[in-house]
Parts: sequence; structure tokens; C-alpha cells
Amino acid sequence: MAPRRVGALALALIGLSAALSVYAVARPTPPASRAAAGDLPFDAPLPTAVPPGTKLVIGDPQTERVLKHNGWDKELPFQVQWAEIVGGPAVTEAFHAKVLDVGSTANIPPIHAVWVGIPVKMIAVKFRDDPVRHPAFQFAIAPGAKIDSLADLHGKRIAYSPGQIQGEIVIRSLEAAGLTPKDVKLVELPSTSADVYLNALAGGELDAAPIGAGPAVKRYLDRYGARGAKVIAHSPHRDDLSTLFVRDETLHDPAQAAALRAYIRLWGRAQAWIDAHPAEWAKIYYQDNQGLSPELATYAVNAIGKTSLPKDWSEAVAYQQSSIDLMSRISKRQPFPAATIFDRRFEPVAAQGFAEYRRGGEARLAAR
Repeated sequence: MAPRRVGALALALIGLSAALSVYAVARPTPPASRAAAGDLPFDAPLPTAVPPGTKLVIGDPQTERVLKHNGWDKELPFQVQWAEIVGGPAVTEAFHAKVLDVGSTANIPPIHAVWVGIPVKMIAVKFRDDPVRHPAFQFAIAPGAKIDSLADLHGKRIAYSPGQIQGEIVIRSLEAAGLTPKDVKLVELPSTSADVYLNALAGGELDAAPIGAGPAVKRYLDRYGARGAKVIAHSPHRDDLSTLFVRDETLHDPAQAAALRAYIRLWGRAQAWIDAHPAEWAKIYYQDNQGLSPELATYAVNAIGKTSLPKDWSEAVAYQQSSIDLMSRISKRQPFPAATIFDRRFEPVAAQGFAEYRRGGEARLAAR
């Protein structure tokens, strides 16, 4: 069965929100020192010298908060313009408009970008240390939907976003229950924010939807648990790969490639800092930036657990290949080798920053 679409008003609001989030960022103007596109091939070593005037527009709010909190943003050897652009649909639109250089998402948006004609590369990857105890998503069940297991999804209305990881979670969960998309009613609805799915569930427009296993789950159960709302686990597969990715043309610019190398080193350091300071992280990001209560902020940090930055991306490549193979079959798109969307020149860079901090680099960095 073809995915159904929600009402025109809901989609219009979603589209407007995405458009505003994209165009709120000023279009970057190439600095005078920028090299001609195509100068740096993908098999060349990453440059280390960042020319004066180099600029990147970065949509990575969590790293932004860590760098500013610790003063590490002053170590960036380039001009940075921070962009409040998050989530697969918004990042893809921003890449299409060429108003963003670095996007932070889960694993599906880079795949989707290739399918809509935007060549991209993943330049950083991270997992959760314990994805079984700390899944990124769970299925939220609407009050009165009578769903206690994945098999009960048969015939139900399920939120479906093919360009986001939520779409992959739905398909994998259906297959684990012996179901196909024809056995349910897929409601095509991008998850532009957690409340999009929560409101649709509470309003009776959906029976089930994959939502973030942190504050979104707690808010949903706190608000609607008394009415019968609940959550169930999705199929037993990893859902925790996170990435930074960029347009190919950005990497072909030697100046920006060097700037990206410097940024990814600090990104790795920032992930180690978050692991080492959970209470401080809950305060500076989830409370001060996201507006959560202290209780909900602590819940968010505990739900995520610890971070794993692999020194070897082979598992991430295999993870992506599995996703490509699955979603290409479902969406009737052309599969491709996952290795083509990884720039493994960055493989040791983030791991180096992560390990530097974990080895006791905090004291040395403070002294510096």
C-alpha cells in the first residue's frame, strides 16, 4: 500500500518550518582564498594548513555548545557560522540550497541525499556503547490502539519518514514481525520535531510512531500515559549510528577540507568531554539550550549512555550497506556501495581527539 499523507495543513506547516530553518542561515560567500572546486581529489591526503578567510557553516548544535562552554571554539583555525539546522529533511534542504557545509544527523539522510542527487560524504561517525540498553528510538503507541507487540501493528496507521532513520526502523520492525508495508497503513510524515509525532498520536491521526527514546518518550508517557499511551521496543537492530556529513564539493576545496579536519579533531574531543561530564552536559545543553527541566535533562543524558567513537569504520560501512540494501528495495531506488559515502581520510582524526581527552588530556588542555 502506498504511504498515505497527512492533511494539507500539517504538511504545509512542516514544509514551512523546514524552509524557515534552512533560509534562516545566510548563504555563505566564498572567501577570496578559496581554491577552485575540484582541486583536491578524494585520494589525496587531507591538507593541514587552513588559509586565512576560510569559512564553514556548521549545523551541529551539540558540539557548538561544548566548544563554546570550554572556550575550544577559539582553537578553530577558520571562521565558523553556526546554523540551527538539525534533522534529515532540514539538512538535505540546506545542502540542496548550498547554505550549509556540515550537517549532523542519523544514518539515513546521507543515503537519501545521494538518492535525491546530492553527492555527500560522511566524515565522522559515532555509536552508543550499549545500544541494547540505550536504544535511540522506541515505538510510541496511541491511547486505545491495542498494540502490545510488533505483530499487533498489522492494519494500523504508522508514521513513516523514508528520508530519516525513523523510516528504516518502521520497515525493519515490520519485517521482524513477518509483515510488509502492504499489511499496514503508512502515513508519510517527516519527523521535523518530536512533537510532530506526539501530537499526531494524541490527536488520533496515528496508531504508532517511532520516537526518540529519551525526553520524547518521557514527555509522551507523562502527558498521555493515564489515557493508555505506552511504548514498545522496535525490532532488535542497532539504531544508534550518528554522523557528520558534507557535500562532496566542500571536500574538493583544499581550504575547507583542512578546516573540516581541524573541526573533526575538536568534535572527537567534545564527545569525550560529554561522556566525562554528564551533569554539566545536562545543564548546558538540555536545560539551557533545549529548555528542558532539570529532571528531564538528566533523563535525556541517562537515556543516551556513553559514546563509542570507532577507530575503524568498517562496522559503520557495513551498517550503512545494510540500510542501503533495505531501503532501496522498499523505495525502488538504486542501491550503491556504502563505501562511496564515507571519506575515510577522517577515520583517525575524530578518534585521535577522543582518545587525547580520555587519556587525561583535560589537564593539559586546561593548562594550555
